[in-house]
Formats: sequence, C-alpha cells, structure tokens
Amino acid sequence: EVQLVESGGGLVQAGGSLRLSCAASGFTFDDYAIGWFRQAPGKERELVATITSGGLADHADSVKGRFSISRDVAKNTVYLQMHSLKPEDTAVYYCNTPRRVAVDSWGQGTQVTVSS
Repeated sequence: EVQLVESGGGLVQAGGSLRLSCAASGFTFDDYAIGWFRQAPGKERELVATITSGGLADHADSVKGRFSISRDVAKNTVYLQMHSLKPEDTAVYYCNTPRRVAVDSWGQGTQVTVSS
C-alpha cells in the first residue's frame, strides 16, 4: 500500500523558515515524481514544487527563490525547505504522486501558519 506522511509544519513569523518532510512507504521515490501542494482556506489546491524520478526540481513562480524541494532516496523522504515565509504561504501542505492526484487521494497534510 502506498502511503505518504507529511510532517514539519507549524507556526512561524513572517520571514522565518520551516522544513517539511514527506515520508513514503510502499514505493520508492526514484520510480515516481513527487509534488508538494498547498491549499489555503477558501482557495483551490495549488502545486508548489515538483521533483522528478530523475531528481529534477521545479518550483511555482510564487515560491521560486524561497522554497526548495529535495529528496533523500536512502530515507525515501522528500523535503520542502521554505525560507522567507510570508503570511500568504499559510496553508495545509501536501505531498503526492501524479497517480494519487489523478484519483484525488490525499494524505492528512501538515499545517503551515505564517504570522505577520
């Protein structure tokens, strides 16, 4: 069974940093692309960053230069390092694979709250 568990969220002041973790079981990251998504209250879920099975990373314009996606294949964990956080980054953050996104299957996410 494929499982993804997000962690690392919390309350931080604007300008602060957090590192989110996405621990996988049931598959290995070098077989799948992984994306970090976020959903703010009253808004659509949006894609924040992706990392391909080959390790190529991409980031949404809204977070480029502030967030960085990476992975540790040995630990089967994907990270989202977030710097210079803004109140508009407040959201529940999720990691997921394209296949699970296609069937609308999501984990519990991790809450990030940025205070001004």
